[in-house]
Amino acid sequence: MAQWDVYWRFQDGTPSLESVTIGGPYSAKGLGDTPSRRRIFLCRPARSEDEGPCARAILSTLARRAYRRPLNGTDIERLLGLYKAGRGEGSFEAGIGEALRGILVSPKFLFRVERDRANRAPGAAYRLNDLELASRLSFFLWSSIPDDPLLDLAENGKLQDPAVLEREVRRMLADRRAKALTENFFGQWLQLRDVRSAQPDADTFPQFDENLRDAFLEEAELLFESMLREDRSLLDLLSANYTFVNERLARHYGISNIFGSFFRRVTLSDENRWGLLGKGAVLMLTSHPARTSPVLRGKFVLENIMGSPPPPPPPDVPPLKENASEGKKLTVRQLMEQHRANPACASCHARMDPLGFALDNFDPLGGWRTSEANSPVDASGVLPDGTRFQGPVELRKILMSRKEQFVTTVTESLLTYALGREVEYYDQPAIRKIVREAGSSGYRWSSVVLGIVGSTPFRMRKGMEPAAVAGLP
Repeated sequence: MAQWDVYWRFQDGTPSLESVTIGGPYSAKGLGDTPSRRRIFLCRPARSEDEGPCARAILSTLARRAYRRPLNGTDIERLLGLYKAGRGEGSFEAGIGEALRGILVSPKFLFRVERDRANRAPGAAYRLNDLELASRLSFFLWSSIPDDPLLDLAENGKLQDPAVLEREVRRMLADRRAKALTENFFGQWLQLRDVRSAQPDADTFPQFDENLRDAFLEEAELLFESMLREDRSLLDLLSANYTFVNERLARHYGISNIFGSFFRRVTLSDENRWGLLGKGAVLMLTSHPARTSPVLRGKFVLENIMGSPPPPPPPDVPPLKENASEGKKLTVRQLMEQHRANPACASCHARMDPLGFALDNFDPLGGWRTSEANSPVDASGVLPDGTRFQGPVELRKILMSRKEQFVTTVTESLLTYALGREVEYYDQPAIRKIVREAGSSGYRWSSVVLGIVGSTPFRMRKGMEPAAVAGLP
C-alpha cells in the first residue's frame, strides 16, 4: 500500500509528485490473493502439464473481454507465445503477466474499431453489427468495455432485437458502473473537470480552500448521479429543490444544522439555490478569479441551456477599465457598459449580459451577496424580446417555460457524448424524434437514453470518404 501526495503546481494542471509513503505489505511471501487477482487467475495449475491449458483458458477469457469480440486462432497463439516467453524466464504468473502486458498494449484493446463494410460506396451509411453496437453502448453508459452478458448477446446476434436492447440499457443504467456516465458526461458538458484547476483570487477570497473545492465537485456528482439513478426528468437539472452537502458546503451556502464531513441529501428552502444554476461548481467556473462575469455566465446559459451559443468575440477588444476616472471601483454592471458601448460588441452582449446579471447575487464562489463595490447588486435583466426578469428564480422560470428547447440542448450534448463526434445537420431529425417521444414520460433520463440508443445516428455509421482514407498512414 502506498500513499501518494500529489498537488497541482502549475495553472495548466500539470501534476507534480511531492512524496510517496510506502505502507506495506512488508516481508510478503507467496502469491498474492486479492479479488482482482482471482478475476484474472481463473485456474491454478497444480502440475506442470496443466499450465498450458490453464494459460489458454485465462488468456482466452481476458482477451475476449479486452478485444470485445470472439478470438481467432491467431489472437490466442500470439498471446500464448508471449506467455511461453515469460514462463521461460520465471513462474507461471510471470508468463501470464507477460501476455497480459501484450493484451494491454494491443491496438485491439486500445482502439475501438468500426470497419467500413466491403462493397459499400464511399461515404455510405451502414448499420453497426452487434459487436460494434455492444462496444458503442458500453462506452456510452459505462465508459468501459462490455461485460460478459452484453458480449454474449452480441456474439449471438441478439442486440438488434429492440426488446433485448431496451432490457440491456435498463440493466446497464441500474448498474453501479453507470456512475461513469454522470461523471464523464457532466464533466464534459458543464466543464466540471475544470473545477480542479480553477484558481479564485486568494486575497479576495481567503476563505476558499481545497475542502470547498472538493465539496463543489462532490455535490455536483451526487446530484447528477441521483437524477440518473432515480430516473428523474431532465428538467430537474434546472429546478431540483434538493442537493447534497456536508458541513463545509452547508456553511458556505448558509444552510444550518449540518455537521460532519459526510454528504447528505437536503431539501433547499431557498429557491435561488435550485437546479444547476445555484451550484457552487458552476458559479465558480463562470467567474473570473476576483469578480463575477455576466459574460461567462450568460454564455454558459446560452450554450448549455438554451442551445444558441454566441459567435466568437471580435479581435482586439480592449480590456475593461476596472475603476472610474475618480478611482472609485466600478460594479460589474458598470464594467459591462463599456462593452455595450462598443458597436462591435453590443449585439452579442445584449443577449449574454442580461442572463449573467440575473445570477449576480452569487459571488465568484457561489456565495450569496446583496451588495458589490458598496452598491446594491442589480440582478435585473431584459431579454432581446423585451421579457423582464429579476434574479435567478425568475430567470429559471423563463428557462422552464422553454423546456423543449432545454431538453433538445441536453439531448444534443448527450448524443455528441455517445457518438464521440459533433452532431451534424442530418442528425437533427433523430434529435427531434428523441425529444418528442421522451415528452410523454416527462423527459425522464431513461427515455432520452433509450431514444439515443435506438436512434439512427447511434445504430449506424457513415463510411469514410476517399480523401480521408487516402490520408491514413
